[in-house]
Parts: sequence; structure tokens; C-alpha cells
Amino acid sequence: MSLRSPLGRVLGFGAAHDGVRHWWLQRLTSIALVPLTVWFVVSLLALPSFGYGTLTAWMSQSWTALLLILLVLTAAWHSQLGVRVVVEDYVHGVFAVLKVAFGGAR
Repeated sequence: MSLRSPLGRVLGFGAAHDGVRHWWLQRLTSIALVPLTVWFVVSLLALPSFGYGTLTAWMSQSWTALLLILLVLTAAWHSQLGVRVVVEDYVHGVFAVLKVAFGGAR
């Protein structure tokens, strides 16, 4: 058992450097999404119709399926990184306001 506070225990260890990794991952996923999104839009616009048969034939091609999977996974990862930042930055403040509004902070 330690008598030191949580701040006292971590003081002097330096930064966790998790923010830099998170920042780089956001930038890399956004850069990866640019060509994938351009490919997706151009490919859809090149289709003769948007009927079920046309779209399933297009999606059944191996390169199309691979690029669609990459697009979905990259977009999901990028979205998760962005939502995490919003939650970390703003949700605590929202809970603080709600706590005061409902009389929990005395």
C-alpha cells in the first residue's frame, strides 16, 4: 500500500505518447480513405445501372471485393478514432453539466 496520490505515482514518468500514435493513425486512415473513396465513387458512376444484378456482379469481382473490404474497414477504424477523441474531449464536460443540472453536485 502506498500513501502517494495517483498523480504522485505517475509524476516523473513522462508522457504516455499515446496521443501521437492516435494522431498518426487518424492521419494515415484519412489518407488511405482518399483513394479508396475516389475509386468507389468512380466505380459506381461507371456502372450502367444500380440494379441488384449489376451491383452483385460488380461486387463479386475479386479486386472490387478486396477494395470494398478495405474501404469499409478503414472507414470504420477512422470513425472509431474520431468518436474516441470526441468522447474523451467532451463527454466528461457533458456529465459534469448534467450532474450540476440534476442537483448531484453539492
